[in-house]
Amino acid sequence: MKTSIATVSISGELPEKLEAIAKAGFDGVEIFENDFLAFDGSPSDVGKMVRDHGLEITLFQPFRDFEGMPPSHRSRTFDRAERKFDVMQELGTDLVLVCSNVSPVSLGGIDRAAADFHELGERAAKRGLRVGYEALAWGRHINDHRDAWEIVRRADHPNIGLILDSFHTLSRKIDINSIRSIPKDKIFIVQLADAPLIDMDLLYWSRHFRNMPGEGDLPVTAFTTAIAETGYDGYFSLEIFNDQFRGGSSRAIADDGYRSLIYLGDQVRRSPNASGLTVRDMPDRASVKGVGFVEFSSDEKDAADLAAILRTLGFRKTAVHKSKKVSLYSQGDIRLLVNTDEKGFANASFAVHGTSAYAMALVVEDAGQAFERAVALGAEPFRQQVAEGEVDIPAIRGVGGGLVYLIDDKSNLGRFSEIDFQPVNEEAEVAPAHLEHVDHIAQTVAYEEMLTWLLFYTSIFETQKTPMVDIIDPAGVIRSQVVENASGTLRITLNGAENRRTLAGHFIAEKFGSGVQHLAFQTDDIFATAAALRKNGFKPLAISPNYYGDVEARFGLDAELSERLKEENILYDRDEHGEYFQLYSMTYGEGFFFEIVERRGYRGYGAPNAIFRIAALKRALRPEGMPRV
Repeated sequence: MKTSIATVSISGELPEKLEAIAKAGFDGVEIFENDFLAFDGSPSDVGKMVRDHGLEITLFQPFRDFEGMPPSHRSRTFDRAERKFDVMQELGTDLVLVCSNVSPVSLGGIDRAAADFHELGERAAKRGLRVGYEALAWGRHINDHRDAWEIVRRADHPNIGLILDSFHTLSRKIDINSIRSIPKDKIFIVQLADAPLIDMDLLYWSRHFRNMPGEGDLPVTAFTTAIAETGYDGYFSLEIFNDQFRGGSSRAIADDGYRSLIYLGDQVRRSPNASGLTVRDMPDRASVKGVGFVEFSSDEKDAADLAAILRTLGFRKTAVHKSKKVSLYSQGDIRLLVNTDEKGFANASFAVHGTSAYAMALVVEDAGQAFERAVALGAEPFRQQVAEGEVDIPAIRGVGGGLVYLIDDKSNLGRFSEIDFQPVNEEAEVAPAHLEHVDHIAQTVAYEEMLTWLLFYTSIFETQKTPMVDIIDPAGVIRSQVVENASGTLRITLNGAENRRTLAGHFIAEKFGSGVQHLAFQTDDIFATAAALRKNGFKPLAISPNYYGDVEARFGLDAELSERLKEENILYDRDEHGEYFQLYSMTYGEGFFFEIVERRGYRGYGAPNAIFRIAALKRALRPEGMPRV
């Protein structure tokens, strides 16, 4: 699979863009005309710069308002085309994109357009150049790739071909089966973009909300599969117009783009008829069986405070590491590690972020294959030295530079707690709180990073993303989206913060970056858990009494249940599948907290309760006398 990306897709000056594109691993680059015009150098300078990076210029674009112009404009149109050809030859590329005409003076007619393209093909052939025609979704006369193909077919010239763009086809819901009948040699290049489903003007949607394949809601995989089934083996190129990308890191966006194409290629290659596509072989997405552990980095003082909090939640210290200052706390299937070692990555993480949940382990079917896939998709591998005889757990860098460990039950990886740890019998009296397993992990990230991490999780692990929802904070809006698997053994909520005055924004600002902001544990009896927590000295987050009257009226709850919820500070929600109960801890440090949930068939995450939970957490987040964690 030959990969390319348009310079318009990422931020920065042209040299910065090219460096990022090359480092990400792309084979080629589309030169967007405005990037060239803004660069203080000749076309030959640009061409040399591209080739010095090991890239090929796959396309020069765009050439607008060409076909079907009236006689009074036609001569000037061809003069403009010749000028484009001059620039292309100096750049060192042989393909130009002509997008369908949007000029109000343009004339319709398939044959008229075909005649224009035949003549343009004659002129291009004299220079050894090619012309690709693309149907814009908002084209005045041509806005469907089927009509564009008919023009190319009637033009009947070897130097005239078709450019297919997923956004222009899928945004208009055009049947992709029509692609399968197009000869592969007449498809000159394929441009790819995804987008969230938004009901708005096509041009505005395209210019501001496109994103990488796999980050949106359009059936880009089906579109690409249809192209691959023609036997097409040319470039697949990203053309992304997105306000967020224009303001983001050029390197990060380029890396995301490359990952999206490799992931897309991997999906398409699994189609038995995608004969033209040669892509990197890699294991399939990793099936996640559960969360193996969550690890905190800390120092001795903060670790003592954290341990006290964990005891109120019913956790016991059950083991200590044989060679490191790491304690293991357990309850049900939940394992929490507290690392106070004075060297290694955990200590470095503590130095930057303070006490934080900096690492998690996911239990997969085959850790080696999951690690191989992650690295093939551009994840950064992590390794640090372990003592002889200890388990070397494969890991990759995750959100905020933290770690995602990969363990399985088919090797010693699944026995790491037996091999690396020795059991202890903690004397402290702790009442079990009936917590069974990790329900979900909530990671707070800068809003512009959300698509990056959604793609990270969905491309490596067998998961899907839920629709984005807005969480209302008294100081602003938090964008929230969930990555989860069908069995519910992995649920990660990603919360995007734009405003540091929000609780999520405060957490990022004070913790020096993205990370885990809260852990949710599941119980099968929220009221029994609340009673046990109370016995352990747990202090729940105090919810406004006004909330409970509204909940009782909204859901028709009986007064006894409503009163029990109020007494225990338990939040309630219901969907078409069942009921949901939520109990929160106070905030610790700069906004970290724990959550306990009971699901009775419910599939969501209590989004309607978020505004009440956030308001209560903000009341609890006070500088004076607040425990440090």
